[in-house]
Amino acid sequence: MIRETGQLQRLNSRFEGTSPSDILKWVLDVYDDKAALSTGFGASGIVLMHQLSLIHPGTSVFYLDTDLLFDETYELMDKIRDRMDIQLVRVRPDYTLQQQEEAYGEKLWETRPDTCCYIRKVLPLKRYLSDKEAWITAIRRDQSPTRQDTPVFSHDENLGVLKVCPIAGWTEDEVWAYIRINDLPFNELHDKGYPSIGCRPCTRPVRQGDDLRAGRWADSDKTECGLHSRNAHPGQSR
Repeated sequence: MIRETGQLQRLNSRFEGTSPSDILKWVLDVYDDKAALSTGFGASGIVLMHQLSLIHPGTSVFYLDTDLLFDETYELMDKIRDRMDIQLVRVRPDYTLQQQEEAYGEKLWETRPDTCCYIRKVLPLKRYLSDKEAWITAIRRDQSPTRQDTPVFSHDENLGVLKVCPIAGWTEDEVWAYIRINDLPFNELHDKGYPSIGCRPCTRPVRQGDDLRAGRWADSDKTECGLHSRNAHPGQSR
């Protein structure tokens, strides 16, 4: 397991500025089925899924189904299955929405959003990655101020895995140019003012000039769901 500072620095020096496909090839060569790509079906994720389908057809890609995703997101999944040679793996929380309401009250995403994300996203992620060694994600530095220092390689202490962000250095324009050139499907909500798309109750369109994730938890000071926070326990990641 790569976790020491020196090892990570050497990896980041080696791969900074290289193509996402080269990074994906290295991760798959080293970790094989102990590596896993997650997707929230955003534009960056579409790029990585497409590249992965070309490098290693039939590879599994997992997603966290909170049971609160937009209809457009579920529709996109069908388009991806038709267009790309990958296997989408659905990962769900232990609690149904009804069980969560019975245990925590109605609309937990409004009263305690950190706890809701922890139950419906963070815990399922930990469970799925428990036997993995590398986690590939599609986050980018230009998505928000909280992500501007994202390295290509880091050690995720919460999950105990090597975290890999092959597309960290890409811009929004580069992502969309790739999607258009390759005629890839994307979430229809992107054309309706949603640059970042999560769960229905917690996602809004953004205003002109706002950062790309301004529509997530727009009515609170919350900026991350906890998946990419150092402290992912509810009440600690703000």
